[in-house]
Amino acid sequence: MARHFQVNGNAFYAYNPIVAKNTFINQPVQTDELPLYEDIKDQLPIPVWRGHYDAISCYYKTWQIAFSNLRKANPDAGFVSNFIDTAFNDYLFMWDSSFIVMFGKYASRIFDFQRTLDNMYSHQHRDGFICREICEERSGEQFSRDDPASTGPNVMPWAEWEYFLSTADTNRLSRVFDPLCAYHKWLQLNRSWPDGSYWTTGLGCGMDNSPRTPSQYDCSVSHGFMSWIDACAQQYLSAKILVEMSRVLGREDEVDWLKEEMELIYNTVNNTMWSEKDQFYYDKLRDGTLSGVKTAASYWALLADMVPQERIDGFVAHLDNENEFKTRNRVPSLSKDHPGYKGDDGGYWCGAVWAPTNYMILCSLKNHGYFKLAYDIGRSYVDIAVSVYNKYGTLYENYSPELDSYGSDHGNFVGWTGLAPISVMFEYVFGIKPDAQKKHITWHVNLTEEHGIKQYPLGDATVDLICSARENTTDEPVITVTSDKPITIDVIWDGGSKTITA
Repeated sequence: MARHFQVNGNAFYAYNPIVAKNTFINQPVQTDELPLYEDIKDQLPIPVWRGHYDAISCYYKTWQIAFSNLRKANPDAGFVSNFIDTAFNDYLFMWDSSFIVMFGKYASRIFDFQRTLDNMYSHQHRDGFICREICEERSGEQFSRDDPASTGPNVMPWAEWEYFLSTADTNRLSRVFDPLCAYHKWLQLNRSWPDGSYWTTGLGCGMDNSPRTPSQYDCSVSHGFMSWIDACAQQYLSAKILVEMSRVLGREDEVDWLKEEMELIYNTVNNTMWSEKDQFYYDKLRDGTLSGVKTAASYWALLADMVPQERIDGFVAHLDNENEFKTRNRVPSLSKDHPGYKGDDGGYWCGAVWAPTNYMILCSLKNHGYFKLAYDIGRSYVDIAVSVYNKYGTLYENYSPELDSYGSDHGNFVGWTGLAPISVMFEYVFGIKPDAQKKHITWHVNLTEEHGIKQYPLGDATVDLICSARENTTDEPVITVTSDKPITIDVIWDGGSKTITA
């Protein structure tokens, strides 16, 4: 790949020609007016869950907060699209935004939440770098690209792929492919070790104060000369998704370098970062030994589908171990058997229950057939979010792993916590997952109460899905489906399955 050095202020750039294909840079600024919640609430998907009216109330409160956090694009700050604010400070976060859009997809016909990420792509540097925090009020970024905590984690490809599965929007896929490839290449050139593994920091991986580095290093801002399991797995996942995107777009001849990297990461992680004794993936220290610190970050390897089949059961078992990750409210960010674990308020990333890691774990379990465990964890997460909502009338940044309480005192956090009452309820409690490109829904029926979703968006189809009440989970569900376009639904329950066409 040809490069030349350019000067931008005092910074030298190894210019990446892929960035020239980034159509978000200097695109016209969106000027649409923002929708108001009171005007659009009747257009939202309508959840039905008999006897759980507090969960339904929490669902609508989540959308109300989300729509109150919409912001118009500020051209003075280099923003090109209207967006949902991260709800933390006056910066737009790469990590948070990637998860916010994963529930925002359910209201994309009202406001295209996915375009929040346009503002990340519009800020891409000529070498492919994208800062993880972009200032909303003026032109500026929170970090220099040479700061070890300047960027990450690389989850935007996953966020875009989930949107594609829900909308089948190939036009957007074609636009995001190049900036995502350029960003991946920047990370490969600037965040990897000679063995192909990757490094980050506590801030860079999003788990700010997680006690993952040796004590002589600051866990928030130092890489500690480690190979970080989540950074490795996220790069593998990014490469895998970009290869899938290339197939959809007919650009498979452009991704051989990604396939080569996948093989290198896979071998390095599985040969040097797995403990056969513990049946767990760990961060690797400078001397080649493993850290021994069990965190939720390790399950990015499961989402990336890079865990050999014979290891999966042992690895997943930690999530159902009451001495580790099976706390009252699931899943703690730090294993309960770690001396730094905080069981009361979670100590931020020292045990608190968080939306991004929970959603990642749930998707990982679903992808590998652990549907019952995914339901149990998803139900636990929805239950604590709704319970705290009943007390305080809002959602919080994170939750206590042991108490009926929030963790950090950061309320109205929609914010990624919107995942709990929307995506987790729809996908893991109700069990409904879409594939819009195939006009297909997979429905794992977990509940015995009447439940479902009306005005469910599936690509260009609008669907009503209702399951009648049952006596037992083994009873065949009676499903009522109405759709304005032909669709197929695979219905699965304890002991049975069937296919419905509508």
